[in-house]
This record gives sequence, structure tokens and C-alpha cells, in this order.
Amino acid sequence: MNDSCRISPPAVFIGATGHRGRGVFAGKDFDPGDEIEICPVIVLDTPAERSHIDRTRLYDYYFAWGEGEERTAIALGYGSLYNHSYLPNADHAPDCAAGLIRIFACRPIRKGEEITINYTGSPDSRDPVWFAISGES
Repeated sequence: MNDSCRISPPAVFIGATGHRGRGVFAGKDFDPGDEIEICPVIVLDTPAERSHIDRTRLYDYYFAWGEGEERTAIALGYGSLYNHSYLPNADHAPDCAAGLIRIFACRPIRKGEEITINYTGSPDSRDPVWFAISGES
């Protein structure tokens, strides 16, 4: 089996954040560049499917997908549960050909620390999100 398609149990867990509901937390220390999780995705190809998702609770949990972001993907595993931060400790990289999203550390992450990604792109992006930011300075 190709390693890019192998699902390994990630060293993360779900826990209460205290201010953002639940989030994904590190079960061990991660160094910058360490792979945290490989998430397979379910791709929705049509605008009608995306429009339907937009009217459900899944609206806050999907990724824009593909060149031009014309499709929608629901990440499996913990992939759709990482909270947003403008000061993230992790990044995500879609692999559209393999149908995966890779989550990896972009700075040191300590065991027990919440793992966050920037929903708007690169870790240093400050593009606006569609919701009010809470619990972040």
C-alpha cells in the first residue's frame, strides 16, 4: 500500500477548549514539519451539493477543494475539527490527486496543547473568516 494512502492513528485527541467548544489537542510533542495527521476526504463535486451543505451544520466543517476551490471536501479523521487561529501552530496542505489533507506542525507543539490551523490559507494570512474570533489575542 502506498504510504500516502495509509491511515495511521494520529497522536491527537479531542478535548474541551474552554472558549471555542471542542478542539484537537496534541497527544505528544511535535516539531516543525512533523506530520500530525493525514486525513482522507469526501469530495462533493457539484454546486448543488455545496449549496446543500451551506444550509447545514456542516457549513463550518468543510474545505474549499480543487483548483479554483470550486468543489467541497469533508475531511475525515480529526481533519474538520481543528480550530482556526491567526497564530496557528499547524498548517494544512490539500493533496487533491490523492484525496487527502495533510496536517503538519509549523512551529513546536507541546503535548496537551491545542492544535490550530489558519482557515484562510497560509499560517501568516490575515484574510477575514466568516465568524467572530474568540479567545485569541
